[in-house]
Amino acid sequence: MDSGTECTLSKFSDDTGLCGAVDTLEGRDAIQRDLDGLERWVGANLKFNKAKCKVLHVHQGNPRHNSWLGREWMENSPEEKDLVVLADEKLNMSRQCALTVHKANHILGCIKGSVASRLREVILPLYSALVGHHLEYCVKL
Repeated sequence: MDSGTECTLSKFSDDTGLCGAVDTLEGRDAIQRDLDGLERWVGANLKFNKAKCKVLHVHQGNPRHNSWLGREWMENSPEEKDLVVLADEKLNMSRQCALTVHKANHILGCIKGSVASRLREVILPLYSALVGHHLEYCVKL
C-alpha cells in the first residue's frame, strides 16, 4: 500500500491518513501522486469510502490546494477526528476537551439519576469505571 509513497502515510485498523507539506508546487504534486497511487492500490484491493475522505489544511499560511481522489474532489474540512482525537486547522484541541467534559458530565448525570447512594464507596468505583478514562484519554498528547 505504501510502496513508493513520498509523503507520510499512517495506517491504523481501517483508517488511513496521508500528510505532507504543500507549501510548494512540488509538495502539492507529491501529495497528489500519493493519492493517485492509493486510489490505484485501493481499486485493485479494497474500496475507499470517498465520503469520509477529507482534507485538513494545517497552518495559517497554507495555500489550500485542492486535491482529488480518483475523479472526485476531496472536501476541505475545518476540523477532523483521527483515532477519536479532534483537531482543527491550528491543531487546537479545545473543542475535543469541551466535548470530553460534556460526555463526562452526561455520564455523571446518569450516575446521579440512577444511584440513590452518595457514599464514596459507591460513587468512586462508578466514576473510575465509567467517567475517569474519558477524561484521561489523550491527556499526554
